[in-house]
Amino acid sequence: MAHLTGDEPRPRIRHNDYSPLTPPPLGGWTPTLSASVVIPAHGGQSRLDLTLAALSAQTYPAHLTEVIVVDDRSDPPLRLPELRPENTRIVAAPDGGWGAGHAMNAGIAAAEGEIVQRLDADMVISREHLEALFRWQHLTDYVVTIGGKKFAEERPLTPEQVRDAVRQGSPEDLFDPSALVSSSTEETIRRLDGLRASKNPYQVCTGPTVSLRRALLDEVRGFDPEVVRGQDTEFAYRLAQAGAVFVPDSAARAVHLGLPAQRGEHGRSIVRLVETHLAHRVPLRRDLRKEPGRRWLVPYVEVVFDVTGAGERSVVAAVDAVLRGALTDVVVTLTGPWGLLDEGRRWAPGTEAFDLALVRAAFGHDTRVRFAERAAPTAAPVPFRYTAPVDAPPPPALLERAVKAMLEERIGLLVVRLPAGGTATLERTEAAARALLLARPGEDRADVIAQTHGVRHAAASEFDQSPAPAAKPAVAAAPRTTRPAAAPPQPEEAETPRRRGLFRRS
Repeated sequence: MAHLTGDEPRPRIRHNDYSPLTPPPLGGWTPTLSASVVIPAHGGQSRLDLTLAALSAQTYPAHLTEVIVVDDRSDPPLRLPELRPENTRIVAAPDGGWGAGHAMNAGIAAAEGEIVQRLDADMVISREHLEALFRWQHLTDYVVTIGGKKFAEERPLTPEQVRDAVRQGSPEDLFDPSALVSSSTEETIRRLDGLRASKNPYQVCTGPTVSLRRALLDEVRGFDPEVVRGQDTEFAYRLAQAGAVFVPDSAARAVHLGLPAQRGEHGRSIVRLVETHLAHRVPLRRDLRKEPGRRWLVPYVEVVFDVTGAGERSVVAAVDAVLRGALTDVVVTLTGPWGLLDEGRRWAPGTEAFDLALVRAAFGHDTRVRFAERAAPTAAPVPFRYTAPVDAPPPPALLERAVKAMLEERIGLLVVRLPAGGTATLERTEAAARALLLARPGEDRADVIAQTHGVRHAAASEFDQSPAPAAKPAVAAAPRTTRPAAAPPQPEEAETPRRRGLFRRS
């Protein structure tokens, strides 16, 4: 596939099967996109020197590349070594936060490239590393490319030794090959056909070498600075909800200086901290949300009712029906003319404003209920959205069963026929977001979802029976793979967490 221009349609990728993309051979194409390599760093001057030495020998054109080292309060402060890429500078992480996510946001704010590459400050990358990842970025603008790595025990090295080995194409020769430790992500990527068959590819996108286009980065508003551990997984989850496709490239080789994080009690404590952050921010990790009475930062399902012209009693009944349902991990968004309740107005009984005032008084203090003039384009970062008439709220079991069916069938849109006529819809956010990216002017978004994820029509009664019925085949515009899932989704990647990184969309 040729370099994507502004006038060409984006390729329509189904799930994470990026097979329609054909990257050019290394060394056999002409890059045109500028790139910013952002390196968050806290101390470790000697490691940073080796990372910059490897970056000085890249095949990606130097005139298209800038390197930004973000010094996250190192003591002593970091300095730029003599051997480094020509366009390299240091910026200081601002006050008010700490950690890799906070530092990445500072680097992103300073970056000028169309591609942004996140790279850890303890990586010796191969000469084609950046080129291998960036060639995919020239094909379309909604891919996230992931480099590979092996771990090596540190040994004394000079920047010149690293530069020369990288130029010769053999940075691994600097280390004992029998002592190189493969990342556990490599086996996951291989088992899932290069992530083409992955249900949740964001789980493998754990850094420390990832690239994406600036527009996609701006869409998710960077890293969550409050997540000091696990920030890469949380960031990748939001990228998935924005419709991103995740592409690992084995040609982007690298050696990580230092062996994997230690196990034992310290390692288990770090895992607990990561899981606490992810439990609140990654609703698809159902294994982390086992307490039904808890309230989570990012709910699992958003239910949308348009209450324009509806009476207060019907709205209250609809909201109560959702909040009493079998699935408690929900939020309700009530869309309507809430501007009628501007401060200082009087609301006469019998008017629409009076009913709206009653509804807001009933639920204004309930954090599970939101008020909006209109629904946002997608539910992101919430992974599912159910939209129904206010006089037809979902029966108690419907949301839980319908979401389960969508996960089992990997469909992006479920159109539910209601008993009294009309329809409701349950859409998967990642499918809706990708459809927004891909739809041509005037094209029905459901038609695009049918191509990228699949669409099915079903009667509401299918999801309101006991016991839960088996999932029915999806009706979609393209073939799909049905994979039974008897248990909630579990992580595909279990590598020991390292330093990782929600700006919630308004």
